[in-house]
Amino acid sequence: MKLIKSLPLEYSTEQNQINILGFWIFLGAEIMLFGTLFASYFTLVNRTGHGPTGAEIFEITPVLIETFVLLASSFVIGLAIHAMRIGRKTAVMSFLAITLILGLVFVSFEISEFVHYMHMGAGLQTSAFTAILLTTLGTHGAHVTLGFFWGLFILLQIRKRGITPEIANKTFIFSLYWHFLDVVWIFIFSFVYLKGLM
Repeated sequence: MKLIKSLPLEYSTEQNQINILGFWIFLGAEIMLFGTLFASYFTLVNRTGHGPTGAEIFEITPVLIETFVLLASSFVIGLAIHAMRIGRKTAVMSFLAITLILGLVFVSFEISEFVHYMHMGAGLQTSAFTAILLTTLGTHGAHVTLGFFWGLFILLQIRKRGITPEIANKTFIFSLYWHFLDVVWIFIFSFVYLKGLM
């Protein structure tokens, strides 16, 4: 394994660079997935049938908290990458742990939001609107949940093996994934919640 010392650790081998490129390609596929969900949502948003509308079921306060929590986690994972680049193992682990805790807080809010929707009569079979709403939110929530376990495994690897080029590569790729989920959430917040409350 040939190290390229002028590059950050996560890019420092040819394999690491290939891994990062491959992950960008994967994120392109993820953009297509969420793009399809958003296109479906915009098509079905007014097809509420006898079910509730977004304005009737959305509550802005929990959504604002979710947004703040996820954006804060994105900032913290950025701090983790910075700490990784200057070789601070303890700081990387601390920032990564905080990121994962914030991710859990986000998921817990999303679960309580789903319970609220069910109590309001907004289930998967209520209307086309509620079906695509729950599918879109659920897909994003599932990605955050997957990200939590992925990040947890990386955290355990850092604790056991330290910051190697391979682990730095995994950590950086995880940060790209986490930032991507935050960007998707900004679209959900803006075009699902805010627009739906109008």
